[in-house]
Amino acid sequence: MDTVRQIKDKLSITDVVSQYVKLERAGSTLRARCPFHSERTPSFFVSPERGTYHCFGCNVGGDIFSFIEQIEGLDFKGALKILAEKAGVPLVYEKRGERDSRERLFELLETATIFYASHLNDSAREYLHERGVSDETIKSFRVGFAVDAWGEASDYLRSKGFSEKEILDTGLAKRGERGLYDRFRSRIIFPIADSAGRIVGFSGRILPAREGAGASPAKSDIEPPKYLNSPETELFHKSRILYAYDRAKQAMRKNNCAVLVEGQLDLISSHQAGWVNTVAVSGTAFTPEHAVLISRMTENLVIALDADEAGIKAAGRAARAALRAGLNVKVARLPEGKDPADLILESGKEAWTSAIRESKDVILFLLDVLHLHTQGAGKGALEKDRFRKAVEAIVLPFLADVQSPIARDQYVREIAGRLGVSEKAVQESLLNVPRDASLDIAPSNTKPVFAERYGRAKQAFSILLWQESCEKPELDVASYIKEFEEAIGTDAYKILRSLPESEQESLRFSAEGLYGKSAGFKREAKTLLDILLRDRLSDELANVTSALKTAEAEGNESLAEETMRLCKLLTTKIAQLPR
Repeated sequence: MDTVRQIKDKLSITDVVSQYVKLERAGSTLRARCPFHSERTPSFFVSPERGTYHCFGCNVGGDIFSFIEQIEGLDFKGALKILAEKAGVPLVYEKRGERDSRERLFELLETATIFYASHLNDSAREYLHERGVSDETIKSFRVGFAVDAWGEASDYLRSKGFSEKEILDTGLAKRGERGLYDRFRSRIIFPIADSAGRIVGFSGRILPAREGAGASPAKSDIEPPKYLNSPETELFHKSRILYAYDRAKQAMRKNNCAVLVEGQLDLISSHQAGWVNTVAVSGTAFTPEHAVLISRMTENLVIALDADEAGIKAAGRAARAALRAGLNVKVARLPEGKDPADLILESGKEAWTSAIRESKDVILFLLDVLHLHTQGAGKGALEKDRFRKAVEAIVLPFLADVQSPIARDQYVREIAGRLGVSEKAVQESLLNVPRDASLDIAPSNTKPVFAERYGRAKQAFSILLWQESCEKPELDVASYIKEFEEAIGTDAYKILRSLPESEQESLRFSAEGLYGKSAGFKREAKTLLDILLRDRLSDELANVTSALKTAEAEGNESLAEETMRLCKLLTTKIAQLPR
């Protein structure tokens, strides 16, 4: 038995989807708010009987594999890896000639990870120890080291059978005047994985003693950055990858909370301190796509970025993106000048735990900070006016991003109370806040609109598809097919049968949702077929009537007689149909 079949035998669609969304019973199906687009009314349906899902809002659907591909942002093999682990099925890839190019790149990056880990030297290990990272954690996170040589990693990868193009495609090397040279040199290497745990890129932290080294061959006088990350590649998309998401996602779901930090050492320190629901951005700002990743595991996010000016700005943007994705956002306030790794190292994991647990709702946090900073601006009206302007400029944009109407209403009351103004005044000011389109998630596809008659034909076809999929159909399927084909015509029937499977599955869900709880659905189905047959016969009658007029005008008596006979026959058939 192949791996896919074994996985499907052990994992139901309900088992898989319920780990990401809350499903509710809806007749013979289950429904939920779609995890792929924002919506208030559930339009996402799951069929346990067929092992499929479909959303009528964004028109996506499929089985457990396509669900994991889409929700985890993976290819099929990545989804296969995750589901095989969930099902406890050994993952065996069949050898079918040459492997595809993406698999080669994954293998190259895995080989590079092993290479870097084997080169972790005493100075790099000593630095990590100084930052409080244990040997066990170093091994667990597969931390390595890139030596200070122009092409050692590239040479090693070539010796393992990888081409220069493949090495360049992973971003591990650049091409110079004398050929390839390594991107990462004299740096501590942190491998970055996708949600299936496959290495897709790296982040390199230069050793403090070597912060003047590691420049390119042509630009050796340029001061290198403290952190260097893999560039965008076919496998590594910074806006959609969170460091340690593959490790943290189960803990995020279990604890119903995620913690966001800025760098690899902050994250590793947080995990080592017991907060394994922590993730970090990798070489980019926190994006709407990152927010969506987190929202699939939890509705709560604690942001704990560095307490310097840059960190505070980054926290603000992250909070707005998270609010826009529907998350409840809190901010952990760190001592000034400290990052999470510093706090844990100097004050212990208890201090980090306290910072997270004492985190404050982002809107209330901003109000408190602004109130504190506007004190001393003057007395009475001047001080209040400064606070009001700060709230309008800084807090209201965050409030505009809050998705919950109830939460937004509570915040409006809080702000109005602190400013000493009416709630209506706050709401009116809120309407004037410009929308930041850069925080929006790409719009979903819209459903196609069909002509009325074609829509009715598809509705009748949906009933047929649904009943065909049932173990014990309530209709006589063979008789229904015969009547349906007669009602719409053979050509139209063939067109419907040729619809893509994804669209046919959408129709099954539609019929199941519409008629699944209807005691009289057989009568409704028969009425629909009668209407379709009436439509088709009426169209034929109109055509024959037109032909009759033409035959009479041309004096063609035999043709006129034949078309008259057809007119009477069609009129009789139409009259016999129930109304």
